[in-house]
Amino acid sequence: MNGVLSLDDASFDGKHVLFRVDINLPLHPETKEFLDDGRLRAITDTLDDLLNSKVVIIGHQSRPGRADFTDLSSHSEKLSKILNRKVKFISDVCGEDAIEAIRDMSDGDIICLDNVRMHPDEISLKNAEPDQLRNSDFVKTLAPEFDAYVTDAFAAAHRSTPSLCGFSEVLPCYAGRLMEREIDALQMAVNDPPRPYVAILGGAKADDSFRVAKNLIDRGVVDTVAFVGVVGNMVLWANGIDIGEGNKNFIRSTLGNDFEIAWSMAESLIENHSSLIFMPKDVAVEVNEVRIAKRIDELPVPYPIYDIGLETLQLLRPILMSAECILWNGPASYFEKPQFAFGTIEVLNMCTETNAMTIVGGGHTSALVNSRGVSDRVTHNSTGGGACLQMLCGDKMPVIEALEQSFKIHNG
Repeated sequence: MNGVLSLDDASFDGKHVLFRVDINLPLHPETKEFLDDGRLRAITDTLDDLLNSKVVIIGHQSRPGRADFTDLSSHSEKLSKILNRKVKFISDVCGEDAIEAIRDMSDGDIICLDNVRMHPDEISLKNAEPDQLRNSDFVKTLAPEFDAYVTDAFAAAHRSTPSLCGFSEVLPCYAGRLMEREIDALQMAVNDPPRPYVAILGGAKADDSFRVAKNLIDRGVVDTVAFVGVVGNMVLWANGIDIGEGNKNFIRSTLGNDFEIAWSMAESLIENHSSLIFMPKDVAVEVNEVRIAKRIDELPVPYPIYDIGLETLQLLRPILMSAECILWNGPASYFEKPQFAFGTIEVLNMCTETNAMTIVGGGHTSALVNSRGVSDRVTHNSTGGGACLQMLCGDKMPVIEALEQSFKIHNG
């Protein structure tokens, strides 16, 4: 990993380390129990490497005004169980209680400060200039207490706030093991993947999927782009297939103001790069809660299209089995409905059966890999939803830029 400091570049024994993580977890709307603790488990490698340090964890859960905006006490408790080590929760972000707890630490201690989005700087200085971040009360209060800043907050790497980007000039900033894996895997997927390279792009965020496809095609690194899910439906529509008014209206309402941009990108991809595009050959619709298979030439129908069909999967399989690298971002179906999970599960099965390097991204797709217990059977399962998409699109990543800036200042 060039241009960024890693944990291999220094010894942290006995040092105070400020550790920014993204442990923003999905919560049950009623019980508030964690539905997926994958992001907590993903930071354990870094904590193992910081075993003899004084580690202070900072992170966020949701944002003010939302039902899942909570303190981090339950996160601390869950992380303690995962690590089999005490993680002490401090009900303070950077006030007197937090500073006192930090100064009282011994080697090997871990404390978790409260949700950083409870501090006004984290909200009011969102996307502020670097000097504003650096001079925030949040950074100026915490920075003097630490020897180093480590980040595994890849899932928030597309954002710029004091806790994410404000320490780059005042402390040496290091990529944790999770951040290092994310950067390496996704930079490889964008810049230099093994070939043949297949990108499977699904879900409902068609505009993001088209931006990823365009970036990979413009870079000349991809051999096949397979569109599935709602994105696949939109590609069929843009290719002249009448998918039915209900399905068209769903796509329009989902994309809102971004519809025209997405439509223009879809038409351009089909017109200029049809040889690289794989689109569904059949689909499954819901009729009175029953799954019904439909060939493309049987469309339109007045029913929602919720899955790709068997022929599509049969044609996709040899493409994936002969690939050297597969990127999968976004489900192939409305998989929350059991009768329509088939397409998404079969794509997942193919990704775990192939010998190719497999990179899975996107919140729903990554959570599915975790929930089915096959994370050890894919090469890289990204913890970042929006961050993963922005990196695959080739967009600016403020947290990675902050790491690169810190490398220039503090390396050597």
